[in-house]
Amino acid sequence: MIEWKDETIIERDIETVWSLFSDRNIKKIMPKVEEHVLVEKSETEAGAKHRQSYREGKRVESYIVETLAYEDTPLEKHKKISFIVGKAFEINLSFALKKIDETHTKFIYSGHNKGVNFVGRAMMKLANKKGNEQVVQDFMERVNREAMEL
Repeated sequence: MIEWKDETIIERDIETVWSLFSDRNIKKIMPKVEEHVLVEKSETEAGAKHRQSYREGKRVESYIVETLAYEDTPLEKHKKISFIVGKAFEINLSFALKKIDETHTKFIYSGHNKGVNFVGRAMMKLANKKGNEQVVQDFMERVNREAMEL
């Protein structure tokens, strides 16, 4: 299993940063997502489900993303999602925001990726830890950059 937790300060208000995690803006922070369609409940509640398609090179993977937790208060925002890719990997992602002041927000990104079958577990043992760290850094930089453009 690969786990990560990283945080940064974004020089934007909490509501602006939070808007990047809404359905309408998801492709800004996750550009490889080709489709993100609500199929159950509403996007602002735990238990919501989305059908998502993700492109990696020429291959497109489709799966269901379930919202495990959803919190939206003036001082803190949190969304936790889970999905299984290729029947081999379970991915859990958590996006947390904390208001520092009117123009600064702490962004905490954490999650894990684990194999759910023999193939997935074997591939996780071969996974490049530095490569995963770079993916996490790239995502955090993208969220920061997109927040600054809003």
